Amino acid sequence: MIAEETIDKINALLIKNGLNEAEVSGLRRQWPKIHFTYCSDDDVCGPVAIRVSEDFSIYLIDGRDHCLTFTSDASIATGLVLAEHEEE
Repeated sequence: MIAEETIDKINALLIKNGLNEAEVSGLRRQWPKIHFTYCSDDDVCGPVAIRVSEDFSIYLIDGRDHCLTFTSDASIATGLVLAEHEEE
């Protein structure tokens, strides 16, 4: 489970500091029990983001069955996909 409050804190940090490798490393240190995946938003097909900003979207993932799948349910989520929006 990932609390909505935690998602809000992560979202706020990324809006403030930007989404990049260094920031994702910091998130991994701060929340070691959450699995973070960093990718391009173009690589994500299908799921609805739980947070969307100008520069990135955040998606929930569930890894309980040893295979990562997207979910919309924060109560079963084990990680977040942080998907950077490409500049056009």
